[in-house]
Amino acid sequence: MTRTTPPRPVDIEAAFPALARHRRTTTRLHPRRGKAKPEESSVAGPLLWPADEPWPVCTAVHPKGTGHLLSDVRLRRRVQDEARGRDFTVEERRLLDGLTRGRHVPALRDEDPLPMLAVAQLHTRDVPDLVGPGGHDLLQVFWCPFEVHGPERTVDVRLRWRRAADVGTVLAPQPEPPVAGREECVPTSCVLHPEQVVEHQYLGLLAEGLQEEIAEWEEGLLDELDELDELDELDELDDQDEQDEDACDPSVSVTYATYEEYEAAMAAARAREPEEFDYMSDLSIAPGWKVGGFASWHLTDPRPVDCPTCGTPMPPLLTVAAVECDGASRSWLPVEDRDAAGDPRVIDPVGVYLGRGLMRVHTCPADPTHPHRLSFQ
Repeated sequence: MTRTTPPRPVDIEAAFPALARHRRTTTRLHPRRGKAKPEESSVAGPLLWPADEPWPVCTAVHPKGTGHLLSDVRLRRRVQDEARGRDFTVEERRLLDGLTRGRHVPALRDEDPLPMLAVAQLHTRDVPDLVGPGGHDLLQVFWCPFEVHGPERTVDVRLRWRRAADVGTVLAPQPEPPVAGREECVPTSCVLHPEQVVEHQYLGLLAEGLQEEIAEWEEGLLDELDELDELDELDELDDQDEQDEDACDPSVSVTYATYEEYEAAMAAARAREPEEFDYMSDLSIAPGWKVGGFASWHLTDPRPVDCPTCGTPMPPLLTVAAVECDGASRSWLPVEDRDAAGDPRVIDPVGVYLGRGLMRVHTCPADPTHPHRLSFQ
């Protein structure tokens, strides 16, 4: 099934033509739980990896046998999914209680090489905003699932670009680490539904004058909403007066034949309510897993992310997000998922939480083979 982002609540470039110079496309990946094939784009799916090529390993010295078994992480998620909407059975509760963090692989020494975890596989044919070294059409992403690496104390991310047509026999089975430092470092297997959308630059990086114009415009929108709310309150008072009068007349009553009829009436009433939106949440940067686009600096001040080799500013290549959308970005929820807006498998399909909920992998546009950098929000 495709995923379709609803049109933005307003054409922001029509309101502010200067924003046309601050637009960029991004490809929302829309991961949803499922099993992909090795030749398909995926999150945590099998990779198109040559049988005769060594699998990436982590050689850093850190605890490697202590944490959460990957098999336990997957079992917990499966049990939780199967029990959604009901209480756990005694057997399910017993299973979950037995899944603990501990020294599960005592023979694994801290200095031993540890297979890295396959995180994502992206084909340029599926992801329009994916740009790599010349002639390479496939990106494979790995990380070590222990947050002990680098100054940020996080996972160690590796990128592998290749030509898909050069892969002969595919490696099977494919290695993986037996243990992860945290359950939230383990992605759930997902198929992808890529969709290209337009983004606009983070508000704090726009010219000061343009920021002020947008702020004034948003204040005007809030004033309009306040006026509408006041009118609604007056209408409600009028309605209440009518209801009070009707209450004295036994021949008049408001009833619904079925619960579905009542729900339809309430949905119609909600649809008449004006929607509140703003630039940051609804008109600039898309949430969720995506390729390309702009970086959001909603938790910290913006900071430059420049190539350590040549100094070129590095835009995000891949954004890894804890959720597809939240309350502040609900307008980005795909049309096809509106009826499942409360389903955690839609809001949090991958189950990954890094940093404070968002990690970006930045690459050099001058030469994608230069070392990448990470940023967190």
